[in-house]
Amino acid sequence: QVQLVESGGGLVQTGGSLRLSCAASGRTFSSYAVGWFRQALGKEREFVAAISSSGGTPFYGDSVKGRFTISRDNSKNTVYLQMASLNAEDTAVYYCAAGVPFRYSNYATYDYWGQGTQVTVSS
Repeated sequence: QVQLVESGGGLVQTGGSLRLSCAASGRTFSSYAVGWFRQALGKEREFVAAISSSGGTPFYGDSVKGRFTISRDNSKNTVYLQMASLNAEDTAVYYCAAGVPFRYSNYATYDYWGQGTQVTVSS
């Protein structure tokens, strides 16, 4: 069993940066890939980024490529999402998820989810 807790969300101005953290409990965390997803009000959940269990080969959604960076520190059971050049379209609740997905961008294939953290980008 893995429990995930996101933190680091908040209010930021357009063009600003934030770093989200996903802290996990459970000794098997390093065995799981971790993905970040987001859901804006009235919209479907969107894939943001994912990283393999070993920390190699990150994957990004098209809308965040070149602006967001995912990383993980298995010694701290934590995955990070560094977000830069934020704009209003990045406003959403951000969730981290862990599992062994057959497709990183498919949220339905992750086993464990956090409660989410709100990111609001103001102009």
